[in-house]
Amino acid sequence: MAGRWRNGDPSASISGMDNWKNGVTVVRAASLAGKGRATAFDFAGTGGQKTWIGTVTMQPGANTGMHHHQKHEVAIHVVRGRSEIRWGERLEFAAEIGAGDFVYFAPYVPHQERNLCDRETVEFLVVRSGNEAFVTRLEAEPVERQETVF
Repeated sequence: MAGRWRNGDPSASISGMDNWKNGVTVVRAASLAGKGRATAFDFAGTGGQKTWIGTVTMQPGANTGMHHHQKHEVAIHVVRGRSEIRWGERLEFAAEIGAGDFVYFAPYVPHQERNLCDRETVEFLVVRSGNEAFVTRLEAEPVERQETVF
């Protein structure tokens, strides 16, 4: 994922829209099944000294609003439920995810998580490359129709 933006800054984008489209990676549960120990994402970090691990529960029908996590990489694992991840400058890309799936967010990628069910919660296990609580809320008019990314 390194080298996507010059100096980690999306304003110095090399290829514009492709940076947003390629700024999220979905790993399906089926691709990891039966492997015992399986790596969804391999982070070459600093020994885990600046890593945050926790859970996020989203109520039925809820969404996080458009945001990014500044310089931090974020990975989520869907423990329970169904969600849609939208991302891009105007949330123009989308992927539906469910229990067992993993999602990786590159630094500065605008995104939103949505609970697709109106009766059940969605539970995520979250790993963030920094332990600061950086969330930058964004105001933009989302596109009416997202490009579905598998």
